[in-house]
Amino acid sequence: MTHNAKIPVGISACLLGMEVRHDKGHKRSRYCTDVLSRYFTFRSLCPEMGAGMSAPRKAMHLTEEGGVVRMETTDGKRDVTPLMNDFIQRSVPELSSLRGFILTAKSPSCGMERIRHYTPEGNVLHRDGEGLFAAALKREYPLMPLEEAGRLNDDALRENFIERVFLYDDWCQMVEAGLTPKGLIEFHSRHKFQLLAHCQKTYRRLGPLLADLKSGSLEAIAEEYIGGVMLAMKKQVSRGAHVNTLQHLTGFLREDLSQEDRTHINDQIQAYLREEVPLVVPMTLLRGALRKVHLPYVNAQRYLTPYPDALGLRNRV
Repeated sequence: MTHNAKIPVGISACLLGMEVRHDKGHKRSRYCTDVLSRYFTFRSLCPEMGAGMSAPRKAMHLTEEGGVVRMETTDGKRDVTPLMNDFIQRSVPELSSLRGFILTAKSPSCGMERIRHYTPEGNVLHRDGEGLFAAALKREYPLMPLEEAGRLNDDALRENFIERVFLYDDWCQMVEAGLTPKGLIEFHSRHKFQLLAHCQKTYRRLGPLLADLKSGSLEAIAEEYIGGVMLAMKKQVSRGAHVNTLQHLTGFLREDLSQEDRTHINDQIQAYLREEVPLVVPMTLLRGALRKVHLPYVNAQRYLTPYPDALGLRNRV
């Protein structure tokens, strides 16, 4: 499988090196600018600047009183909630073409989690809030993969996010081409082993859902299906789940591969389970073996190549 066209992904502008933060600084992510930019077309956005605020500007935080959350300057002298809400209402509906979004952590607008809420007097009320813009993205696009830039430094979280972006892009392209029963079944077929690896329970539930596409409206079935898929894809794949999936795929080669070759692949699968080699080692052997046989269904599995090899993500998980 090849990945050619760049995928449209949103990103907080400061992560691209733009000097838009309250202190006129930035938080450039070299991984985003130097690596992911080869595969993603970034659409940058700064909620504060988009809302009409300047850089530099006074630092802001979120306050909460009676369950109502507001964005204010930390000195309490200015309430910018109306500006931010206006920006959100104008901008968020225009982001439907995006396949993911990379956000700045700890931001009262873009932070996804662990954002402090303060009382009007300036005391910490709790530490489990989310930025206003990030919350709006989640509400409007519950399927869209979102991640904070700092978390992309974690090998497993980075691999999971990028895998979800590529799968979501495939789904969006399929829907944009016109949802059909054939298209839905083919999508499920090529992502079947990814789903198996991420969540066997969801894998077993969604297969029967597609068995009778005449039982309800195609749109309703597709909505339930992709909701289940994207939720399952958020789960990180354990080594044991990867081993189970690799062994399933190796089983298709039973009739076409020599005992020696099968043993070699299985030895490396076990070495991966013992954490002696990264996932790329048994995966490369399996893919090489599959190139020698005619198994279109297996070769079409996106689990084998969920994103470009050049990203090197499976070298580190």
